[in-house]
Amino acid sequence: MKFEEFLQDKNSQGGEPSSSPYEPSSSPYEPSSSPYEPSRSPEPEEEIEIQKAVVESLAADKVKIEEEATLARSRIAALEREKAALAARVAALEGEVASLKAELDRSADRLARNEETPAASKVALLERNVDLDDRFEGETRDHVLEVLREARDAAEKEGRNRRAQILEAVLLENAPVGELAARRAALEKLFAANGNIVNGEVMRQLTKLTIQYRDGETYLLPSEILKRVY
Repeated sequence: MKFEEFLQDKNSQGGEPSSSPYEPSSSPYEPSSSPYEPSRSPEPEEEIEIQKAVVESLAADKVKIEEEATLARSRIAALEREKAALAARVAALEGEVASLKAELDRSADRLARNEETPAASKVALLERNVDLDDRFEGETRDHVLEVLREARDAAEKEGRNRRAQILEAVLLENAPVGELAARRAALEKLFAANGNIVNGEVMRQLTKLTIQYRDGETYLLPSEILKRVY
């Protein structure tokens, strides 16, 4: 008898068919739900809120970037102005250097001509006592040239033609440094701004310039101060 017939015979004898030990029952390892099941998709309202937040964030970033760009452009413009100012200053300094060089060349030529002539010592400019130092560049030179200019004007007015001609020739060949006139103009401006009164502000400025504004216990007038120093 075959094994399959034996099993059928056993079942036909009224016994309940037992469950086969090999028949798989519900597996204790079968998960109730798959862990890999995709998460729930957001609702349309949630998607709108997310998109809105993203748009607002991008808009804020754009505003910040535009502000930074504006500041950068302003800084660049300021640097360009500074560059132009520096270039103008450099050009002015180069012009001054060229002028001074030309003056030095003329002075060298005059000295060379004086050395070649027997009367050189009679034509040379005067020397100054070295114990009296200049308080600023060109002080002695500017003062002497101003005196010569005043003397020339007086000679022309008095009809002293030869003196006027000689002084004019000297003035034409000797340009002033210009610092004396500049300092005098600055002091006149200070006095004018304060009503030509030696007040506290004027005294502070004069003290910085080491200029005396008193003669003993007597306060000097602005005109007297100008004559004393410049």
